Amino acid sequence: MKIAGWTKNSFLDFPGRISTVIFAPGCNMSCWYCHNAGIKDENIKFDEIIAYLKKRIGFIDGVVFSGGEATLQTDLADRIKEIKALGFQVKLDTNGTNPLIVKDLLNKKLLDYIAMDIKAPKDKYQQITRRIIDMKKIEESIKLIQNSGIEYEFRTTFSPDLHHEDIREIAKWIQGSRLYSIQQYRQQTHEGDLPEKPHNSEYVKQAGEIASVYVKTEIKGL
Repeated sequence: MKIAGWTKNSFLDFPGRISTVIFAPGCNMSCWYCHNAGIKDENIKFDEIIAYLKKRIGFIDGVVFSGGEATLQTDLADRIKEIKALGFQVKLDTNGTNPLIVKDLLNKKLLDYIAMDIKAPKDKYQQITRRIIDMKKIEESIKLIQNSGIEYEFRTTFSPDLHHEDIREIAKWIQGSRLYSIQQYRQQTHEGDLPEKPHNSEYVKQAGEIASVYVKTEIKGL
């Protein structure tokens, strides 16, 4: 498995657990606001992470596989098996473009938590991701996760080019799900002429109220 980054200790990435976060390089989307676009192969060895975890059994609860897009790694299931064999819980962060991988991991009972990014309402996916996305795969991943029987959440980065009506459409799309997280966009330099100032806090809170009509919602990053 290629590893582009590693956070040894996190209190935020795996709800209710202290975790280690493994970042895989590469993504099949190109969202203009991506916080992890700059991560690159730092030549971190998986064995190094395993050795670290063995020394911290009882202190760290879980491991998060994030990215980039972790499901692009062909040996992901094998690496997760190694983590599970040590007794750690595993969370997967995914963009939902590889439902067959998600299904396989679920069938093998290798996941304890999934967080799937819903980038935009259906009609804005290409605009936000800057890629042609097979929406049938996104739909399939949503349904798999909703019926998985494990902890999960869907989440949207509330970028400046999304608005209240977009959040309403997403919430209706995933209506009745376990949890929907709206994440405040962090201002940064980016390409092109897209606006970069984040929505103000009140606007973001209003989006949460709109979404909560359809799905349990929480706001992050304010």
